[in-house]
Amino acid sequence: MRAMVLNLAGQPLRLAELSLPQPANGQVLVKVSACAVCRTDLHVVDGELSKPKLPLVLGHEIVGRVIGLGEAVTNFKIGERVGIPWLGWTCGQCRFCRAQRENLCEAARFTGYTLDGGYAEYTVADARFCFHIPDSYSDTEAAPLLCAGLIGYRSLKSTRDARRLGIYGFGAAAHIVAQVARYQGRDVFAFTRPGDFAAQDFAKSLGVVLAGD
Repeated sequence: MRAMVLNLAGQPLRLAELSLPQPANGQVLVKVSACAVCRTDLHVVDGELSKPKLPLVLGHEIVGRVIGLGEAVTNFKIGERVGIPWLGWTCGQCRFCRAQRENLCEAARFTGYTLDGGYAEYTVADARFCFHIPDSYSDTEAAPLLCAGLIGYRSLKSTRDARRLGIYGFGAAAHIVAQVARYQGRDVFAFTRPGDFAAQDFAKSLGVVLAGD
C-alpha cells in the first residue's frame, strides 16, 4: 500500500510503499476513505510531542470501510463504515480505565503517534475504539468529528445543564461544540486571542452571544 511516512521529526513526510497490515486479534482492517489533518499531527511532525513511533504513519481522524476482521471482532462486519480516533488502545485495568476515564490511561496507545494512522490507503485498528459512522455524514464531514468533535462533546457533557458556556479559543473543537450547544438552546460566549477578528466573526456567524478577546 501507499502511505505518507514520517521518518524523523522536523522532516517532510515521504511517500512510501508499505506492506498491507494484517488485523490481529480484536482488530479491523480498514480501507481509508478520508483522514483529516489535526493540529496534533503538526505537533508530532514538529517534534513537540517527543515520543512518536518512528517511522510513523500519522493521522487519527480516519473514516473508511472494514475489509478484514481479526479474531474475536463481533461489533463490525465487512463493508461497514467506521471511524478511527486518536485513542487507539488502553489497558482496561488501571484506575482510570475502571472509572471510564480511559483517555488518562498511562499505558494508552494513540493512533498516528504510537500506532500507525490514516495517512495511508489501509490501516488496522482495535475494534473496541472504532465507531460506526451514520450514513447522514459524508466521509469528509465525519472525519473531523473523530477528534475535534469528540473532545468538544466530552467537555460539553461535563457542563451538564449549564445555560451559559464560555469557550476559550475558537478553533476546530470549539466551532463544532458551539453549534451543538446553540442547538440545545444554550448561550455561548467565545474568547479568542487578541486581534483574532476572523475567529470572532466566525463565532458570531454560528450564533454565539458574544465573541471577543
